[in-house]
Amino acid sequence: MFKKSVQKFPGKICEVELGTGEKAIKLGGAQVLPFCSFDGDTGNTPKVGMEIQDIYPEDWIDTLKELYKDVASDPAAWAKFIEDKYAPDFICLRLVGADPNGLDKPVDECAKIAKAVADAITLPLVVAGTGNHEKDGKLFEAVAKELEGKNILLMSAVEDNYKAVAAAGVLAYKHKIGAESSVDINLAKQLNILLSQLGIQNESIVMNVGSAAAGYGYEYVISTMDRIRLAALGQNDKTLQMPIITPVSFETYKIKETVSTESDVPEWGNQEDRAISMEVSTASGVLVSGSDAVILRHPTSVKIIKNLINELSA
Repeated sequence: MFKKSVQKFPGKICEVELGTGEKAIKLGGAQVLPFCSFDGDTGNTPKVGMEIQDIYPEDWIDTLKELYKDVASDPAAWAKFIEDKYAPDFICLRLVGADPNGLDKPVDECAKIAKAVADAITLPLVVAGTGNHEKDGKLFEAVAKELEGKNILLMSAVEDNYKAVAAAGVLAYKHKIGAESSVDINLAKQLNILLSQLGIQNESIVMNVGSAAAGYGYEYVISTMDRIRLAALGQNDKTLQMPIITPVSFETYKIKETVSTESDVPEWGNQEDRAISMEVSTASGVLVSGSDAVILRHPTSVKIIKNLINELSA
């Protein structure tokens, strides 16, 4: 009789809880590679979030702007609309308006917008910054204070601002922190160690190890995630045993295949279909490589990826 071998690992991904109440979610918990339930405990099912912004999304594709035309100028109404209509696992508020190279909105104003969004929904909230490390450090401090008690994820802290973000976000106001690195296992590990030296526990850290749209250096993203998971599980490396979140939509809506209109490149076909295909392709790849949560933009992408997760988890 054939006896199937089972791959056991000494390590385990820690659990991180986001949000409060009945809609709170847990990331991580796996003791085996993604979706390999035949080997052991796969932990919490990967979660799917949806992106909104604090300002009207002028640069989004027309079909998405049309979908959200009645709510996109009011982030709190937008968040509530998404929660009620599409039921993602969490919502990601991206504070684009704070960007010093854009509107450069004051951090206090942005923090109040984040508070309004958090108060309008029951889902967990992830708050993403501008990518300007100096501004984000101040921004996350203000947001952490304003949303005390909401148990949000501040995404993300980097080596340039992690002390300020961690001190306010985790130590002072008891939120969770995203540790962002640039698709490199050593950089991910280094930032986690720095956070732990501040007294931050693994259960308060979610890694954002970087991403890319499928076809754009994507194989490097996948191999990095594979290495992180194998080190965490196989080598029991506690400095890498945190869940991973991947902001897929941040990357897939920047590339020519998604932003080019049908009039620009008619031979490429429908723009909305291209956008969904790119988002789904990217998300599915990072999920099977170790991501515990993905952030998407299009409702159809959310539906497809949730179905994929359910099928693979069955």
